[in-house]
Amino acid sequence: MYRLISGVFMGWSLGSNDSANIFGTAVFSQKIRYRTAVILCSIFVIAGALLEGQGGMHTLSGLVEHTANSAFVASLAAALTVTLMSVLKLPVSTSQAMVGAIIGIGILRGAVNFSGLTKVVLAWVATPVGTVVATLILYPVIGRILRILPIHIFTRDLILKYGLIIAGCYGAYALGANNVANVTGVYTQTGQLTMFQAALLGGGSIALGALTYSRNVMITVGTKLVRLDPFGAFIAVFSMAVVVHLFAIIGVPVSTSQAIIGSVLGIGIFKGVQTIKLRTLVMIVFGWIGTPVIALAFAYLIFRFLFH
Repeated sequence: MYRLISGVFMGWSLGSNDSANIFGTAVFSQKIRYRTAVILCSIFVIAGALLEGQGGMHTLSGLVEHTANSAFVASLAAALTVTLMSVLKLPVSTSQAMVGAIIGIGILRGAVNFSGLTKVVLAWVATPVGTVVATLILYPVIGRILRILPIHIFTRDLILKYGLIIAGCYGAYALGANNVANVTGVYTQTGQLTMFQAALLGGGSIALGALTYSRNVMITVGTKLVRLDPFGAFIAVFSMAVVVHLFAIIGVPVSTSQAIIGSVLGIGIFKGVQTIKLRTLVMIVFGWIGTPVIALAFAYLIFRFLFH
C-alpha cells in the first residue's frame, strides 16, 4: 500500500498547480476571496472525480501495461515534475507529466501503445485551440447580452460575481472529472484500487493540494499573463470548463493549464495583442514543452534505479 503514497503526492501537486486555473482569474479580479475559492474548488473537484472521473482512467491505463512498481514510479515522477513547476510558479499540464512518466517507463520496458498516445497528444493540441475558439464566440455574444439588458451597473456587477463563482465551481467539477485519471488511474489497472476508490483518493488529494499550496501559480494565471476584468475572468473560466468537461466525457485527460491559457489568450486578442505579456507566455510554453520531457527522464531514471 505504500506505493499509493506517490498517487497522493501526484494529486497534491496537481491540486496545487491546476486549481489556480479554476479560480485564479476570479481571485485576482477581486470578486472572490482566495480562501473561499480553494474551499469551493476542493468540494467540486471531489464531486467531479466521483461522478465522472472513470472515463480518463481507461485511456491512461491503456498506454502501458502497468505493474504495482511502474504505477508507483509513474505517479512519483509526474508529481516531482509538477511540484518543480509549481515552485517555479508555472501552470503546467499534469496530463503531460503523467503521460511523459508512463512513456519513460514504457521505453525502458519496450512496450508503449502509440495508438493510444496519438489520441492523447491530439487532445493536448485541441485543448488550447478549443478554448481560444470558445472564448472568441462567448466573449462578444455574452458581452452583447449584458449590454442590452436593462440592468443597473451594481446589478451587473452582482451577476458577474456570482457568474464567476458558478463558472469556477463548474471548472473545478470538470477538473476533477477529467484529471483524477492522472492521479490514480494507473492503480486501477494493477488492481490496487477500484474505480470508486481511485476517484475518491484522487479527488481528495487534489483538493488537499488546492487548499495548501495553490497561491503562487494562481498569481501567475491571475495577473501575469493578461490582467482580466471580472467579465473577462468569467468568460475565461467558463470557456475552460466547457472544453475540459467535453474531454472528460470523451475520456481523454487534458490540461486545465493549457485550457485556461487558451481562454486568456482569446481575451487578449479582443483586448489587443499588446496586452498579452509575452515573457510570461514564453515561460508557460517552456513549461509545457519541458513537463513531459522532465517527467519522462525522472520516470526512466527512478524505474531503472529501483526496479530494472
